Amino acid sequence: MKTYDTKHLRNVCLVGHGGAGKTSLAETFLFNSGVTNRIGKITEGNTVSDFLPEEVKHKVSISTSLIPIEWQEVKINVLDTPGYLDFFGEVKSALRVAECGVLVLCGVAGLEVQAEITLNVMEHQKLPKVIFINKLDRKNANFSKVLEQLRDTYPLARFVPLQLPTGQEDSFLGVIDIVKNKHYDYEANGSGKFSVKEVSDEYQLEIDLLREQLAESVAEADDEVLTKYLEGERLTEEDLKTALQQALKQNLIIPVLCGSAYRNIGITNILDFLADFVPTPEIVPEKVALVFKTLADPYVGKMSFFRVYGGKFSAETLVYNSSRGVEEKIGQPFYLRGKTQEPVTSVSAGDIAVVAKLQEVRTGDTLCAKEHQIILQGIDFPIPTLSVAIQAKTKGDEDKLSSALARLSEEDPTIKISKNTETRELLLTGLGEMHLEIYLEKLTRKFGVAVSMKVPRVPYRETIRKAVKVEGKHKKQTGGHGQYGHVWINIEPSEGKDFEFAEAIFGGSVPKQYIPAVEKGIREAMAEGTMVGYPVTDIKVTLCDGSYHAVDSSEMAFKLAAIIAFRKGVELAKPTLLEPVVEVEIKVPEIFMGDVIGDINGKRGKMLGMVADSENYQIIRAHVPQAEMMRYAIDLRSLTQGRGSFTMEFLQYEEVPGKLSESLVSQLKSAQGH
Repeated sequence: MKTYDTKHLRNVCLVGHGGAGKTSLAETFLFNSGVTNRIGKITEGNTVSDFLPEEVKHKVSISTSLIPIEWQEVKINVLDTPGYLDFFGEVKSALRVAECGVLVLCGVAGLEVQAEITLNVMEHQKLPKVIFINKLDRKNANFSKVLEQLRDTYPLARFVPLQLPTGQEDSFLGVIDIVKNKHYDYEANGSGKFSVKEVSDEYQLEIDLLREQLAESVAEADDEVLTKYLEGERLTEEDLKTALQQALKQNLIIPVLCGSAYRNIGITNILDFLADFVPTPEIVPEKVALVFKTLADPYVGKMSFFRVYGGKFSAETLVYNSSRGVEEKIGQPFYLRGKTQEPVTSVSAGDIAVVAKLQEVRTGDTLCAKEHQIILQGIDFPIPTLSVAIQAKTKGDEDKLSSALARLSEEDPTIKISKNTETRELLLTGLGEMHLEIYLEKLTRKFGVAVSMKVPRVPYRETIRKAVKVEGKHKKQTGGHGQYGHVWINIEPSEGKDFEFAEAIFGGSVPKQYIPAVEKGIREAMAEGTMVGYPVTDIKVTLCDGSYHAVDSSEMAFKLAAIIAFRKGVELAKPTLLEPVVEVEIKVPEIFMGDVIGDINGKRGKMLGMVADSENYQIIRAHVPQAEMMRYAIDLRSLTQGRGSFTMEFLQYEEVPGKLSESLVSQLKSAQGH
């Protein structure tokens, strides 16, 4: 593939709901542009973009694929993204480096959840966007119905049809180009071949009306065209093209195209549109690029996908990672089409390429010249909210697992790995069940580590409700020196203080040198409570009396005496279970408010209030026990058809209600084998 200058580059992102036909569209692009001699099928596992074993196995896209094609002397970098919410991080990173988003909709299902979410993101980013209504050859497909649904859902947006389908369902075989006023009649064999005809009388009246609506929508984007339009002149094809190009760039309109990727109808038209109308990449004077994706490969090493925003990046040159303050040498950059590499000597401004083995680089980092340092805006990834506890299935694989997790986490910023020090569990947090399952499949395939997962344990704690005074004595006589330690301690509740230790010894009943050992014993005993074995908190312990032996007493003896006293005292002080409570912020469409609030109440949540966030969305704030939120990512997706999102953070510990506490303690003891 030759090197293209900026004005001959287009960066386009295919987005939409799973199953809408994004990958099939990318396959047809490849076929029509002469890259492949057959159109791959997802069901057969032979597509160019879905090449990962996990994608072939599950028959869904899980990773953004780079598909560069050449069309009409233009290079179009097509980014084929996943359509499932679990992999939305891939969509966000691809949209960050694209000049245009192509939202692929199914002509039968219409505007589905993931498409709606992605359209909202593109609107927020002010990214030019195009609608492609696909699968018009299917039964019950209806172009007009989908267009009406778009307009009803987004009344302030200007959805402007540039094409009209001819025929319906099985008889769909062509499209009419409203700008050119021509009918493209396609062959039914999937070859993509067509003949250009004049528009028949059956459609001409509707086409004239749509052309007038198009002229009205785009004229304001260009001053000269607007003047002609206001003076009543009929806009020529060139006038419409000029204004349309500007209107798309300025986000004044959302063009609507149509076709069938499966039958290769209308695909040439959308390729023409992308080459003619998508804005050229915006560039800056400085040499700078953004790493927007990473792939971890145990053999090739780390592969970094980058988009150049200014200057030229050549092989075997030094670049400065301004995000991390380190300098690295770029090896051989290459274009990647699916999994096929094509080496290139340099990558020009506006283009997208890949480089391997940059050790310090992470997704979202900026690469630039050291003498002209700049940091580009990063990528706003979704926050992972579903956690599972994981462990290696084979003993001895713990170190191998740790290394594999570190390497694999580099390719997915929406995965979080943490260690819960209280439950001693390794936690893996992601965007959903499929996300986590496929991540673990990758661990096994790439690094040979088999992993099991389960719902994490809740880090409960124990405390007391009344004050007690108790004695602890450790006395052991053996040959030679014995062991003797004797203490009296007061234990009392101390809410919010975690642990306080004081001493009120008079007359030296416990020598000063042994007092630190008493405190140490108390702290050790607090690590495991008497109810279920969770850490004890919110208490104050005062050493008030005791005795010692001039020969047999030691720090160890007093530490053991303190442990005995503490355990005895906690059992007498009405121990109770505390549970962690989190502060939750939930963003949901208004229509789901009732269901979500009802669910939060059912989870023992305390509502704090609601505020309007944006049009048709509300933010709910509540305090909820963490135990009730362990699978909330799944619950919320079900309640809101995938439209809701939430964040949560630890707030405080609160006492578990009495009746619930009894059954919970019984369950926890049973789970621990007590």
